Amino acid sequence: MSLTRRALLQGLVGVGLPCAAYAGATADRVEIASVENWVRHELGARGVPHGWRAYDTVGGRPVYDFTIVEDDGHRGLQLRSRGDHSTISRRLRISLKATPLLEWSWKVVQFPDGADVRRKETSDLSGHLFVVWPRQPAMLRSRLIGYVWDEKLPADTIEPSRKTGTVTFVVVRSGTEETATWITERRNVAEDYRRIYGEDPDDAGAVALSIDTNDTRSSAEAVFGAIAFRNS
Repeated sequence: MSLTRRALLQGLVGVGLPCAAYAGATADRVEIASVENWVRHELGARGVPHGWRAYDTVGGRPVYDFTIVEDDGHRGLQLRSRGDHSTISRRLRISLKATPLLEWSWKVVQFPDGADVRRKETSDLSGHLFVVWPRQPAMLRSRLIGYVWDEKLPADTIEPSRKTGTVTFVVVRSGTEETATWITERRNVAEDYRRIYGEDPDDAGAVALSIDTNDTRSSAEAVFGAIAFRNS
C-alpha cells in the first residue's frame, strides 16, 4: 500500500469525528438520515467545513481548496484540485438495514488529464464520495466503497483500487456529456456491498469526500450538494 493511501485510511477510520444522527425507519413512512446539506455553513467559507475532518495524506500535498457555494440553485461544497490529493470525512452511524439508499447531488466540472483508476501511477479522480466501514486492524480489514464519475469506464463498473485492497470503486456515471450539469444520484449501498463483499453490510461508519490529482499533476473540479441516506 502506498504511504498516501495508508495515511488516508488511518484518517478515515480514526476517532474523534463528529457523528451524524443514527437512522431508523419503519415500513410505512420515508426515513431520511441527512449527512450534509451545507446550509449551516456560511457562503464563501473556505477550507475544511465545520463538522468535517481533514487528512494530511503523505505524498498527497493536500490543499483543501474547498468553498461553500450557491450554484444554480444548489447549496454545495466546491472541490478544486491542482496536483494535490485532498480528502475530508464525517463520522456517522447509519443502519443500512433501515436506510440502505445513498442519495446525493453533484456536478463534475473538470476531470484530471490522463487519469485512469486502473493504473496505479495515474489513479486520480475528480470529486468522489466514499462510504466507510471501519474495522480493526484498519490497514487490513477496513472497507471503503468509492462512488465515482469516470470519463472512460462504463457506468456500474466495479474497479478495485490499485493502491490498496481496502478500497473498491463503483462507477456511478460515465463520460463527459453531462459535465458541468447537476445530477442527483441514488445508490443502494447495501446491494453494492453484497456485490463486492458477498455478505450483508454492518452499519456504515463514515462518509468522505475526496478529489485527487497528485499522480497526474493535473487539475480537477467538482461540487457536491446534499448527501443523505434514506429508505425509499
